[in-house]
Parts: sequence; structure tokens; C-alpha cells
Amino acid sequence: MKILVPVKRTIDANVRVRINQDSTGVETKNIKTGINPFCEIAVEEALRLRESGKVEEVIVVSIGPTASEEVLRHGLAMGVDRAILIETDELLQPLGIAKLLKAVVERESPDLIILGKQSIDEDNNQTGQMLAALLGWSQGTFVSKIELSVEKAIVTREVDDGLETVALTLPAVITTDLRLNQPRYLSLPNIMKSKKLPLDRIKGVDLDIDFQPRLKLLGLNEPPKRSGCIKVKSIEELVDKLQNEARVI
Repeated sequence: MKILVPVKRTIDANVRVRINQDSTGVETKNIKTGINPFCEIAVEEALRLRESGKVEEVIVVSIGPTASEEVLRHGLAMGVDRAILIETDELLQPLGIAKLLKAVVERESPDLIILGKQSIDEDNNQTGQMLAALLGWSQGTFVSKIELSVEKAIVTREVDDGLETVALTLPAVITTDLRLNQPRYLSLPNIMKSKKLPLDRIKGVDLDIDFQPRLKLLGLNEPPKRSGCIKVKSIEELVDKLQNEARVI
């Protein structure tokens, strides 16, 4: 069995995100980057399934400029078998990413795709669902537990009312929740070794796929700062403020 794990390079989770000067996106110059936390959880789960003897090969794939190589090296340091970089400097949106991943799936023929439910920079939560739709595969989203067999994957999903357990016929697409696992720490020898391991590189333009953006970002604004809290002396005063000041009732 083979697992494919798409991973994304994002702003480091410990860095405060700021809007750039022309309000067309977030500031990325001289900003620390790394693997998206949800993607790292996906890599960890794939490795655990391989270590349990249920999977033979784990492949990580990333899409973006040459700098995206760093997240593939991270995956190799964790212990994945192979890494693929689809090189492109174009602006990528979920549908375009899903189309490019579909091309990789057709080349590699994995039995299972595990990816983060969302990235912490754009929070779209769309790529996994779109990829499953393009492939016509089963899908399980917001997964916090995976039990894998030869023909099925039994997954526990985080839903509004609690937990839901579903059986997915393989091949399938799974998106990971934070509670799925705790990724392993990287050892220095593995980090150094990963820098010398080969990567498979594919030019995005060579795939003959239309992955141009369908949406245009007009601008970004910081959310308004919240005003301080006040105490009210009675229910009547509270209702009056909710009606006449907050206008929520």
C-alpha cells in the first residue's frame, strides 16, 4: 500500500501574521517559514501506518517555488521514502492545487492520500474535498483517528455534535485534525541526512493543467479592535444596550 501526503510551506506557526503595506496579502519578506502544522500531522500519521506494517511507501509532495523544498526536506527528515516538488511561481488557489495533485496521483497511483484539513495561512479548508471530488474517491474530513485495512479505512471525524465514525472504501482522501497525533521531534542526524537526499522535480507548466486563480483578492484589512467590557446593573440595562447599542436583538 502507498500513501501520498501533500504538504505546504507556510509562515511559522509562532510568528504573528501581519498584512503587507499595500494590503494585498500577508507580509512574507524576511519571515520564518516551515511546514504547515496540519501537514506535519498528516506525515506523522502516514509514517505510523508504515511502521505498523500496513503501508509500504510514504511519499510527500509540495507545490510552489524552489523554497518549498524545505518542507519536503522536513518530511524526509521525519522518515518518508520519497519527495516530489511541483515547481511553479504562480499564485495557487485550492482548485488549482487540487488539479496539480490529481496529476501526481495519476502518476503515482497511491491507495490513500492524507493531507492537513487546512493551512494556517489562508484557512481555506478546501483542497482535500476538491481533490476527492476530482478523483471520484471516498473522503473523510477532520479525522482524529484512522484504522486501516486492506480494503477500507475506518476513520473517526470531529463534527459539531461530537464524533462520527465512518468506513471509507479505498482509495480515499483523508484530511487530518489536530487531535490525530503528536508529530515526532526531528533528530539532528536525520535533518543533516535529509539535505543530501534526492527530490523528484516536476515543472508545473509541463503538466498541461490550467491552475490559474479563479478569484482575485481586492484587499485585506485588520479586524477592528474590540472595545472594553462594562458592567451593567440590571437585566433591563443589558437588554437596552443589546437593542440600542449592539443592535443584536
